[in-house]
Parts: sequence; C-alpha cells; structure tokens
Amino acid sequence: MTKLNIQLACQNLKQGNIIAYPTEAVWGLGCDPYSEAAVSEILRLKNRPVHKGLILVSGSIDQFEPLLNKLSRGHKDTLSASWPGHITWLVPDSDKLIPGWVKGGHQSVAIRVSGHPIVQELCSAFGGPIVSTSANEAGEEAIRSRLILEDKFADKIACIVDGGLGQAAKPSEMRDLLSGRVIR
Repeated sequence: MTKLNIQLACQNLKQGNIIAYPTEAVWGLGCDPYSEAAVSEILRLKNRPVHKGLILVSGSIDQFEPLLNKLSRGHKDTLSASWPGHITWLVPDSDKLIPGWVKGGHQSVAIRVSGHPIVQELCSAFGGPIVSTSANEAGEEAIRSRLILEDKFADKIACIVDGGLGQAAKPSEMRDLLSGRVIR
C-alpha cells in the first residue's frame, strides 16, 4: 500500500467515482455516500435493489459521531466495545443524516468501524465514512481474489486500492443495535 494509491482513491471518491479496496474478508466496492450518482452506479453494477440499503464503513467511531449523538450511553458502549471490528450495526437515523439512497427502505443505517488498516487509512484520508459493499453481483459469491476482481470490475471502476485482505472468513456480522438481534 502506498500513500499515492490512497490519495488517488480519495480523489476518485471526491469526484463521485467508484473504487475497489480490500476489507477484512472480501474485496469491497466503495463510493462517497453523499453522491447519489455514485451510489446508483454501485447498485447498478451489483444488480442490487436500492431498497435493501448499503453499509457505511469508517476508520474510527468519531467519523460516525453526529449519527450517534442521540444514542444511550449503553448503546454507545456496545458500539465502542465491538469496534474496530467485524460487526456491522444497524443504528437509528432519527435525524435523517444519511441519504435514503444509502439506507434504502430503512429507518436505520448499517455502519461499521473497520479494523483493516487500509480501510482505516482510506477513510481517514477521505475524511469520513464511505459506502462499503462486497464486490460481486447480487446473489454471487463475494470476491476474495484480486485477479477475479480485476476481471469483473477493472473496466467499470476508477481504481483499485493496493493491499491484501484481512483474515476474516466471511463478511461482517450484522446486528440491530436497539434489539441486539443478529441480521446476518
């Protein structure tokens, strides 16, 4: 991983482009969550309906702070105890801070603070969370090989961030923060 590669990825994110990057378990596609055109393009590439929603990933809990302001101390402690890590939490968005094109048909938003050093560096350099979704079409197996990623997506995205996948065997667990229920 080079600083130049992270800088190029951030420039592309800020221009509304889609990037690919390694996560704890699989290759991910990402974009600026506030770019409706970029989110729409990711959904198109994945053949994923907008109503399902997408995950936001960050490098630190601080990048989600406005979203967490109304949570109880106990809920904040739950998040802090699990992050950085491999758990995605569905968190209420009562103030509607996150665009509907990210949340889909939900009142909550899926968020995660990654423990992967490349994701942490990428989100830190970008200055906030990014959309994070596995680099595969809906219903297909998640991509763990850079060669397969390049074959399927290199001509459809702006850049691929250098680096290796983490050691996780599968995508993050997803839980509802208010109920504690496991979603996946």
